[in-house]
Amino acid sequence: MTRALFICSRNRLRSPSAEEVFSSWPGVEADSAGLAPDSIAIVSDEQIAWAEIIFVMERAHKVKLSKKFGSRLKGKRVVCLDIPDKYAFMQPELIVELERKAGRFLRVRRLNGGNR
Repeated sequence: MTRALFICSRNRLRSPSAEEVFSSWPGVEADSAGLAPDSIAIVSDEQIAWAEIIFVMERAHKVKLSKKFGSRLKGKRVVCLDIPDKYAFMQPELIVELERKAGRFLRVRRLNGGNR
């Protein structure tokens, strides 16, 4: 089972869409959070520890994540998906982007026995 954490700004549109999409994939456990103080779910130390791979939607998220969690990210793969904040929750175009950009990392991990 691959544990994937999806992070965006406020955990309202992109990251919860990703959590919903990838939770249904075999071999994937998904969670989501936001980095802003007004996020529905603010990313936590526990989520960082739990995740095997962390997906951020924008480069700025990667910078904020590194500043906030620093050494706790050591050994974690952090992938920037470059998905702008222009989509609604579960918008079909967002789902296509998520599957195209994040899906390839999760498929490769599954095919290579990514249940470490």
